[in-house]
Amino acid sequence: MPRPRTPKAKAELEARDHVNAGRFKNRTEPTVTDPVGEPPEWIVDNELTKARTAWNTFTYEIPWLNRSHRSFLEIASNIRGRLMTGQEVGVQALNLLRQCLGQMGATPADASKVAIPDGEDEKDDLLD
Repeated sequence: MPRPRTPKAKAELEARDHVNAGRFKNRTEPTVTDPVGEPPEWIVDNELTKARTAWNTFTYEIPWLNRSHRSFLEIASNIRGRLMTGQEVGVQALNLLRQCLGQMGATPADASKVAIPDGEDEKDDLLD
């Protein structure tokens, strides 16, 4: 099975758009600038699940999430919330969680490749 296509926004964070400029030159992707936002009302914390806590943990751990990731985040939060309360979730649910994390770019292999800018102004080396 081929690897999933790397989104342009992720490639920009990792500077792969400069290393492999030809791959991203003519790529047009929808631009989503809306943040992921608060969890829906039906994602709650109770004795059976800590889905709301899981949502907040995911948004902290995966800072590049945006509004387009909400569906994956809802699924992942429900499964992780059940894990947080000690419920048995089964192999199928764990596999689904792994797939959601991969689609959100949150697997350890993906996380090691993502470099988040630290907010400091970078000097433009071309003008020095």
